[in-house]
Amino acid sequence: MSSTESSSNLLVSKGVGFIGLGNIGKPMAANLIGKGFELQVYDVMDAPVAELAEQGAVAASKLADFSSCGLVSICVRDDKDVDALLYGESGLFSCLQSGAIIAIHSTVTRDNILRWHHDGEEKGIHLLDAPITGGAEGAANGTLCYMLGGDEVVVKQASQVFEVAAQKVLHAGPVGAGLVLKLANNLMTYSAFTAVSEAVALLDKNDVDASKLYEVGEANGVVTPQMHRFISNREVFAEQCSAEDMQAIFGPFALLAEKDLDHALALAKQSELPLPATSLVRQLISNVFLKN
Repeated sequence: MSSTESSSNLLVSKGVGFIGLGNIGKPMAANLIGKGFELQVYDVMDAPVAELAEQGAVAASKLADFSSCGLVSICVRDDKDVDALLYGESGLFSCLQSGAIIAIHSTVTRDNILRWHHDGEEKGIHLLDAPITGGAEGAANGTLCYMLGGDEVVVKQASQVFEVAAQKVLHAGPVGAGLVLKLANNLMTYSAFTAVSEAVALLDKNDVDASKLYEVGEANGVVTPQMHRFISNREVFAEQCSAEDMQAIFGPFALLAEKDLDHALALAKQSELPLPATSLVRQLISNVFLKN
């Protein structure tokens, strides 16, 4: 089946599925409600499914409920979670019709993106890497940036869905390119968090108000709003919370940062590219989040 033929299937079917309703996935899915698609949603937790069903989505109780969908988005934690959704008798590769599109929004490894794409092709299913940036706030406001990797025709078809709830949808290149772009973006983000964290520590040790750094950073463009929000929130919580509380609040985000940096460094190793600064950031990033 050609890409053109498969994309026409999605035009016929307005069914869109969304799997993974966490702090980013749920607002992403919510922004698709009432936009001309019949949206079906699924999560291992009942509460977010029920919440979106009240807003107009259709609650799916099993993956087979997505059988008529032309596009299914996946926004889960890691590679193992994606694997569990794709394979097996009840997995998406078995449930979806030929010509359907699966979009992986999770930050995973390029090796697995390529493997999933290959296995999907054997069943006539198109798999795109479609990571996003903008966080939970961007998901809620509909201002995310999507980075898509895949065939141009299929990307164009999927973009018709993503563009209704995004600030920008970018075609990065062939399958895997969107994920590489996402890893590069996250590499810069965590390096920036580390830099502003150390800058604030230097100010504190020398009795200079950190707010002055934000004023300078705003004037010269060095401190972004995202960096400012991160360090300001961390400082407030660190002043009020115990080490255990900090672990509970910021620990999950630190683990995600470590995962993403590990993926970037693994890809760099495959590419025979040394990334010494990123390697150091990987060693420090947990302390950056937890302010240890």
